[in-house]
Amino acid sequence: MSESTVRSNTSERTREQRTEEESERTDVCPECGGQVSTDAEHGETVCRDCGLVVEEDSIDHGPEWRAFDSAERDQKSRVGAPTTNMMHDKGLSTNIGWQNKDAYGRSLSSEQRQKMQRLRTWNERFRTRDSKERNLKQALGEIDRMASALGLPQSVRETASVIYRRALDGDLLPGRSIEGVSTAALYASARMAGNPRSLDEMAVVSRVDKMELTRTYRYIVRELNLEVQPADPEQYLPRFVSDLDLSDETERQARELVDRAREAGLLSGKSPVGIAAAAVYAAALLTNEKVTQSAVGEVASVSEVTIRNRYKELLEADGLPA
Repeated sequence: MSESTVRSNTSERTREQRTEEESERTDVCPECGGQVSTDAEHGETVCRDCGLVVEEDSIDHGPEWRAFDSAERDQKSRVGAPTTNMMHDKGLSTNIGWQNKDAYGRSLSSEQRQKMQRLRTWNERFRTRDSKERNLKQALGEIDRMASALGLPQSVRETASVIYRRALDGDLLPGRSIEGVSTAALYASARMAGNPRSLDEMAVVSRVDKMELTRTYRYIVRELNLEVQPADPEQYLPRFVSDLDLSDETERQARELVDRAREAGLLSGKSPVGIAAAAVYAAALLTNEKVTQSAVGEVASVSEVTIRNRYKELLEADGLPA
């Protein structure tokens, strides 16, 4: 190793030690050794114990303008939206708006409207230049549509988009439909996020049947090595209780019924959706709230026969007469 390289490494270590010492001095008060806190409004670092001003006139890394509402903030901001996996180009390309108006809000002439329409057409062609990008654009649109219909949050949609991108990069789509893989990715994402939906609910909003969804889901999970835990009946309870407009006491009672059934070993081999629906129905009866088996079955997408069978098992596990 040359002398210059040794000297360079030594200087880098010295610089790192100096930076660490400065950060330690900033975190601790040099007067009393107490903790310091930063006041961003006044640009000062002050000791909490003795009140010593350790640093002042700190640099403000925020914008130089002020905004008092979201509309003014969006108007003054000079940066675009953050990148997202929900768009096939991650939101980095140019998007031409559909309004035929100029920057002052005035309507465009017929000649200018034709020119803008032509620009939009070419812009769409450039954004999806090959079959892979067209595939991804269609699939992400399907994921967003189904997630909106199911009321799933943005985090679940982002995870589903990442799963679909991995399947596309892994060449797992040949022989399978775009709708099937996108539905399987959304179903897996919802379960991984602890906000699951049943297969019947997914089949209602999807363009594929339940059999294809199940087959594609198992294939995607196996090939991508996704860590998807078995669905817990308790994850369905808040949504069922909310859709049926029941009380918090009913939800608490339903959780207790599910816990006792788990201790008795009744959850093995049973559908978690059916267990959750039966627990909600039984808890509503125990708390003297009026709800019918058909109403619970419609919300949970299970049959009344399943609710009756699981309802009896839950009450027996709780030591109550069925």
